[in-house]
Amino acid sequence: MKQLKLPLLLLGGFLSLHANAKTYTKTDYHQSISQDQNPIKGQIVDQNGLGVADVEIIIKGTSFKTFTDGDGFFEFVSVNVAHPTLLVNSSQHKFIEYTPKDISQVKITLQEESNQLNEVIVTALGIKREQKKLGFAQQNIGSEELATAEANNWSSGLKGKVAGLNIISGGNGPINSQQIILRGANSIDQSKNYALIVIDGVPMSTEMTSSGNNTAYMGDDSPIDFGNGISDINQADIESVTVLKGPAAAALYGNKAANGALIITTKSGKKGKQLGLEYKSTVAIDVINNWPDFQYEYGQGTGKSFDKNGNPYYSYQTSADGPNTGSTSSAFGPKFDGQSFFQYDPTLEKQGAERTLWRAYKDNRKGFWQTGFTFSNAVTLSGGNDKGSMRASIGHQKNSWIMPNTGYENYTAAINGNYQVSDRIKVSTALNYTRKTSDNLPGTGYNNGSIAYFMIFQNPNVDLNWYKPIWKKDFDGVKMIRPFSSYMDNPYAIAYEAVNPLRSNQLIGNIEADIKLSNKLSLMLRPAINTYTQLREQKRPFDMNRTPNGYYKRQDISKTETNIDFLLTYTDKWGDFGFNANVGGNRKNYEYRNLTAWVNGLASPGVYKLSNGLTSPFARTYDSNLKENSLYGMASFGWKDMIFVDFTGRNDWNSSVAVKYSSFFYPSVSSSFILSDLFKIKGPINYLKYRLSFAKVGNGGTTGWTNRYYDQSDFTASAVVPGRLFNPDIKPESTTSWETGFEALLFKKRLSLDFTVYQQSTKNQIFELPNDITTGYSRRVVNGGEIENRGIEIAATYSPIKSKDFEWKMIGTWSKNENKVKSLVEGIEGDQMILGQSGTVYQIAKVGGSSTALYGEKFVRNDAGQIIYDAKTGVPLKNGLIEYVGDATPKWRAGFTNEIKFKTLRFSFTLDGQYGGIVYSQTYHKMMEQGKLADSLPGREDGYIIGNGVVLNADGTYSPNTTKADVATYYAEYNRRANVESNSFEASYLKLRDVSLTFDFPKRLLSKTGLQALSLTVYGRDLFTISDFPLYDPETASLNGNTYVPGVEMGQMPSTATYGVTLKASL
Repeated sequence: MKQLKLPLLLLGGFLSLHANAKTYTKTDYHQSISQDQNPIKGQIVDQNGLGVADVEIIIKGTSFKTFTDGDGFFEFVSVNVAHPTLLVNSSQHKFIEYTPKDISQVKITLQEESNQLNEVIVTALGIKREQKKLGFAQQNIGSEELATAEANNWSSGLKGKVAGLNIISGGNGPINSQQIILRGANSIDQSKNYALIVIDGVPMSTEMTSSGNNTAYMGDDSPIDFGNGISDINQADIESVTVLKGPAAAALYGNKAANGALIITTKSGKKGKQLGLEYKSTVAIDVINNWPDFQYEYGQGTGKSFDKNGNPYYSYQTSADGPNTGSTSSAFGPKFDGQSFFQYDPTLEKQGAERTLWRAYKDNRKGFWQTGFTFSNAVTLSGGNDKGSMRASIGHQKNSWIMPNTGYENYTAAINGNYQVSDRIKVSTALNYTRKTSDNLPGTGYNNGSIAYFMIFQNPNVDLNWYKPIWKKDFDGVKMIRPFSSYMDNPYAIAYEAVNPLRSNQLIGNIEADIKLSNKLSLMLRPAINTYTQLREQKRPFDMNRTPNGYYKRQDISKTETNIDFLLTYTDKWGDFGFNANVGGNRKNYEYRNLTAWVNGLASPGVYKLSNGLTSPFARTYDSNLKENSLYGMASFGWKDMIFVDFTGRNDWNSSVAVKYSSFFYPSVSSSFILSDLFKIKGPINYLKYRLSFAKVGNGGTTGWTNRYYDQSDFTASAVVPGRLFNPDIKPESTTSWETGFEALLFKKRLSLDFTVYQQSTKNQIFELPNDITTGYSRRVVNGGEIENRGIEIAATYSPIKSKDFEWKMIGTWSKNENKVKSLVEGIEGDQMILGQSGTVYQIAKVGGSSTALYGEKFVRNDAGQIIYDAKTGVPLKNGLIEYVGDATPKWRAGFTNEIKFKTLRFSFTLDGQYGGIVYSQTYHKMMEQGKLADSLPGREDGYIIGNGVVLNADGTYSPNTTKADVATYYAEYNRRANVESNSFEASYLKLRDVSLTFDFPKRLLSKTGLQALSLTVYGRDLFTISDFPLYDPETASLNGNTYVPGVEMGQMPSTATYGVTLKASL
């Protein structure tokens, strides 16, 4: 009942708004009022003069309504209203209220909801402006485009549809946190490169919080994706997403928007529209869509065990055939060829008494996974009267993921309303609440406790079912069944015992008052809040690799950001000159709390409480507070609706940097020239606009860099000096950008083009460097360095066919970004700095290179590029040098969408992909080293391989390699972990991102059902991928603590295709 309190309160407030509102009822297609009265008839057409079918027409102030036929004609047989007013509703066009002069020959032309020339865009601070007046690049995605093929995370709907946008995700579980990057990485610190998300004027916290020492490569604990708030937004509540791509577009948000911003506007009721009820239900399944090419021809073994006859043999534990060969993780053992060996007996939990058939279990990896299911339901009530409008929604989503015993449940409630208190005062509010729960979220990464690790170490001759009892007989809860490799944990223990529950709540909301002080002057006042709490737990049973005596951890995390804004707006016009001025201010307060407590070792198995520890619990707290005051302004000038110039300025006073640098000012200027009007361009060019902008913004971040506090020690009643040496003179980062471009409509507006060139650089980077440990600090905070991004963005839309019954629209995007490290902190040896390390692959920033460059050992080659082999062993030589391998950032990205409408059918699909970039794969390395992939089969029959390359002669020349290398040794050396080159692959791919088919039932057929609209959609997402990447998905990144590391795969989860059905009905 507690979960229903908020939705019921919202619903009660909503219904009270409609207490005095007029309502309308359904009538027949031809509405009859009285045989003695005058008919009203006519036609509804679009901008091309073509009739529009299924348009709803209401006679205002009455209960009478009808719909247009297939040619757009309508008729009320008679009416006794002297001057009837018609309310015209169409889902694809703007609402019209029209009073005809001649009721016998009514003709109404509808305007499309989105018009390239005068479309109103929500920009920074929620200021609405006509697109033609904007001097910076932006892109608007409507709710239909976003939801054609629904994803569990709304941001997935942006893939391939926005030029210059990159979404980073690791596919690490059902929540699948995503981070959005616009125009490349501006900061050396990967966690500071993400775009700002603003929902209904409220900035969101999108950072991920680490659950402890959980690096992707063999950390003390597996990284867990607990979410970052983005996925908590209910996609059904989103009206539009406006992407402000650069600092110029988002300058009024100040330091929060140095990386651009996404402005989310949620749906609201429509003023004057009748009360309506909408129900939406979606059922979707997730199916693994790609598998590595596993080999099931050879079983467990090192390839070096032979019986007395010289034949390869296998023995689980020592037997009459020979010593134990069943403890290795490698699969270079005997070929499956009908022979019998002493093998593991699951009944005895040891070696069987008799030899059994040596066979492969080809389902011993795939059989672990299941089909994922997601059920989503939402109910929405909306409408309004002459004074205001309101929309309230309640949603529920339940997910069962592809890994057994994982998934989540979401409850959402939203309300959006406004009310005209008087001619001069309007109040509005928008609230979005989400409660997310999960009994278990999976651990990820290359780590003993992750299921991905098990998939690597599982051998072809091992039946998955042998693990299902989990616990050994007579050792329930204490000793696990894991009879083969000691490295991996029992997969069903990972799924059902080592669980990671989550309870989270998020509230985002604001209350806004708009006061009209005069015809030219208005004032906006808006307090807003974003508060987020999480309760996380990690439960580890006995006998796991890293927690042999059990383990329990609890984290209580809270984040709250409050913002108070005011905005004064003045609008005037003098002849051909227009002027608009905005002056405002903001006060932000950010608080973060993290209380973590844990026990190493449990007194009683299966009891997960801090009081059940073998010792007293350890506890650590982390608090972060930021206060910021801001003043900002914008002056906009226009001349003859053809030339527009904007000037903005903002000053922030930020508590995260040194007091003497805490005040920083950043300006921007942007301009727009409507060349088609200025030069009266005729012919195929219907509209041509040129734009140019410049901006400078600062970024102090949310971390306090200037003060030092003691940390709590793991030892009772003691404290330690923090590992980071803070800097009392730290300065804010500074990002400078410029961009230029044009927008055009051609061939009777059938073709639209948007072209942008940009350059931006970020100086005074704030980051940490290693410090002399003898000082007591392992790291120090410094300013320094500059990163530059330069790029091109292109977006185009073409409508080759547009008729009454058939419309075909193609949308394409293409973008290219070049990232370069211009400088680093003075005194760094070699002008390079290690930004991160995952195993043996390094992310190194080097002057002149990219900040996402990957380094590691490579093959030793001669001048001709041939691999040099050791003449004695036949394996590649190695020199131990750390060299440049490639860049995780691709050369370019592109997307292509087709939308086809035929009468009441709508069909769409999106392709997107990238060219270039590399991915290092830890999984590929390990499975090749262990002989688990089909790529490791060559040479098995002969027992040796001769590597393709050369050997170095004594005289310094080279000759072809002819040395035979043992198969197992060859693959272990060729694909050794340190050789980043041999385990890296080009990350180019092409994906069928989404496909959808929607049938809208004609309104004429629904007129007697009580339904206003009914639609059925079938869709699919991520249906196929074309790529040379040998594992699941090249679109991957590893979750390292609280940051995604692009271009590095560390224990990847399987990728999935989604198939779904959505039913939507409106009353």
